[in-house]
Amino acid sequence: MNIASHPELLELLAASHALGTLRGGARRRFEAIAREQPAVRAAAVAWQARLAGMSELQAPVSPDPAVWIRIRNLIEAEKEQAAIARRRLQAATETQPAHPAHPAQPAAAGWLRSLGFWRGVAGAGALATAVLLAVGLDLRQQLRTAPAVQYVAVLQDQQAAASMLVTFDPKNGQLTLQRLGGFREGDDKSLQLWALPPGSAPRSLGVLGREAALKLPAQSDEIRAVPALAVTLEPKGGVPPGQPATGPILFKGPLIEKVL
Repeated sequence: MNIASHPELLELLAASHALGTLRGGARRRFEAIAREQPAVRAAAVAWQARLAGMSELQAPVSPDPAVWIRIRNLIEAEKEQAAIARRRLQAATETQPAHPAHPAQPAAAGWLRSLGFWRGVAGAGALATAVLLAVGLDLRQQLRTAPAVQYVAVLQDQQAAASMLVTFDPKNGQLTLQRLGGFREGDDKSLQLWALPPGSAPRSLGVLGREAALKLPAQSDEIRAVPALAVTLEPKGGVPPGQPATGPILFKGPLIEKVL
């Protein structure tokens, strides 16, 4: 199955992967597909960057002290019930004849049948559900107000390592660039972003600063006609407008249109 041809499924899997709810074999299969398909890899990186930014804006919340008390009580109750079960089993074993015709079956663990234990589990589950619901509502609100990312590119170096994430927001006419690797240009050099339109010379989209994330203005008509982007290493300040690139290509990758 080609996940990239099913945009809604791809978004769900990428979001689940970033949240950590995609586990086991499903997570390993998704990561294997992401290594082979640029569209899947771009969706995964985009969701990781989006959730990372939200976590930075979200104020930290400390659990209520009652939560820790409840957890300790549950652990102590479980230990006590397990100890009672072991003592009952030991007493039953000691009273059995040396060679019983029908060996007695071990009693089921008492803590599994404890009504108090399951009430505690139900309470903890209800609390977890409430927390997840609150987080989900907050996440939904943040996603509703988030930029409308329509184009995504993961620019890779010569070793195929993801080095820069580029997204385009047509609503605000902005390119957002986030450095993913550890590359840092020298003080006398600048990175410059280029559009690689088919059948024509590369077109500069702007000179990059040294920030880990930055924004550049861009027009939708320019982006729609671009199948790939590249970043070159240029003299400080970049090449003058209208001039071709002079430095080597450091990062390059296809620009993929996302179905919103």
